[in-house]
Amino acid sequence: MLPCSDDINMEFKELSKKTEKELQEILSENREKLRLARFKDANKQLKNVREIRVARTVIANVLTLLNLNKK
Repeated sequence: MLPCSDDINMEFKELSKKTEKELQEILSENREKLRLARFKDANKQLKNVREIRVARTVIANVLTLLNLNKK
């Protein structure tokens, strides 16, 4: 099932309830997922290419929340 914009917004709402430490952990996990997905894609081993897009979206959402919390 492909995530629609509602799923992404719901995930953003879920992320906004997390603490800064939890957000940092989610950020590092998703950066690692993205790195591995890019390697698999380069070797033509990645079945679901959309994983890259989803990981980038989560990373962007987490960074947005972290930057909002700093202000």
